[in-house]
Amino acid sequence: MTWRGPTYRTVDGERIEGAWCHVWRRHRPGGAYHVHDLVVYADGAIECERREPTDLEGLERRLADGLLAVRDPQAPPPPEQPSKWWSRWPEPCTADSFLLEVADRIEELSGRPTTAQRCHEAIRRYRQEPTEPHRVLLREAYLAVPAHVRIFLLGDMEAQDRPLRMLVTDVGEPADGDGPMVTEERHREILEYFDRYDHGVTERPKPVYADDPVEAGPPPVVLHHTIYPAGWPERLDLFVLRNDYPAEIHYAGVTYPSVHDGYWALAESHQGDDWPDVRLAVMAGLLRAKFTQHPDLAEILLATGSATISYTGHEESPYWRDAGSRGGRNWIGRLLELVRSELSWPTAE
Repeated sequence: MTWRGPTYRTVDGERIEGAWCHVWRRHRPGGAYHVHDLVVYADGAIECERREPTDLEGLERRLADGLLAVRDPQAPPPPEQPSKWWSRWPEPCTADSFLLEVADRIEELSGRPTTAQRCHEAIRRYRQEPTEPHRVLLREAYLAVPAHVRIFLLGDMEAQDRPLRMLVTDVGEPADGDGPMVTEERHREILEYFDRYDHGVTERPKPVYADDPVEAGPPPVVLHHTIYPAGWPERLDLFVLRNDYPAEIHYAGVTYPSVHDGYWALAESHQGDDWPDVRLAVMAGLLRAKFTQHPDLAEILLATGSATISYTGHEESPYWRDAGSRGGRNWIGRLLELVRSELSWPTAE
């Protein structure tokens, strides 16, 4: 999969970096597939054909449903390799490995370490202290890299990733199941290989800031506008974070059926021409009221962890929602993140 860039979208005056690649999209069940651009952004939003943004979970559903494909479904399948160890070709790109690659691209765009960079860090640790626990951690880091790009990890056209495949295999087992038997001597030879060549292992360190996250950030949470003709589902889920969800709130001495109703009632009754200046504070107050007065809904919000929240739809103005490459300041999503942070912070006694 070849990624291209740069591209970007603007949210609240901030440039959100992006990159894009080709996928195959089917417009209707049983229809033909056509090439389209899949665009991913540093905040985790994903677009295909300039449609409403989705996230990794939404992309996974589209791939599983056959709406998107990572290769031309009409093309002949890649030839089977008689030996995994002796093969000179990358493993096929599958829907699962492509999802991992997309997640990696998001991490790279946002300035966080990718799975490849974590694998290099695991190699560095093992070289400094070649213990069995460090080798196990290296194996986990290697297997976390998308399978179809592992072959390029070391930047060695001749050895490819075979040194790593040998190193992550336990002593007494054949590498890749059909390769040479792994011995302690072979493990020592691989350490010498790294010492001789440092194939992509020693990289220029990136700046680290005091409040940077230690691990990769979670995929974004996208709150889609969904209509339920038979009424809201009984089992609470992410839909309760939408402003039109019927959660009665008491705010500024008045009770409202929902955040949506409260906002527009206050907008209509507001005196003066400064509503554009105060509406953000009003929305923040309504959202605080909703989640402090409904602990069960607060649990749903807190369950999103530290994920970016993208509030999409068509009824709210772009000021409040995420409109993808067409703009949108996503203030509701950002305020939900703020309220979530406040709910997480212990109340001072």
